[in-house]
Amino acid sequence: MLNARDFKNVFDHARLKVSSPELLFLAVPNHLPHARLGLVIAKKNVRLAVQRNRVKRIIRESFRQQQVVTGLDIVVLARRGLDTLDNPQLHDSCNQLWKQLQRRVEKQARRQQQEQEAKSCE
Repeated sequence: MLNARDFKNVFDHARLKVSSPELLFLAVPNHLPHARLGLVIAKKNVRLAVQRNRVKRIIRESFRQQQVVTGLDIVVLARRGLDTLDNPQLHDSCNQLWKQLQRRVEKQARRQQQEQEAKSCE
């Protein structure tokens, strides 16, 4: 995601949220065949630029490697303490959150399908 409008849309309409003590993922459907990623790594939460860049690099790589979540705009927000995680811990945390997000997407899709079936039966 590149512009403020896309970020604002996710912040205002986030239907899917998953979190860990160090990260928060917000997501909204984007009606595209691929997912888009936005990163919010505040200087307040990760002090050093080197650490912020490391965190962004690892999150981007984790996003690229997971090919499960599609059709979403996802914003990843850093929380305090993120800079204390080493690379493998951060990667594992991201992978767990991607899996949680995928489960939420599937659950929401099943719920919508059941609602549509209920409406068509009436």
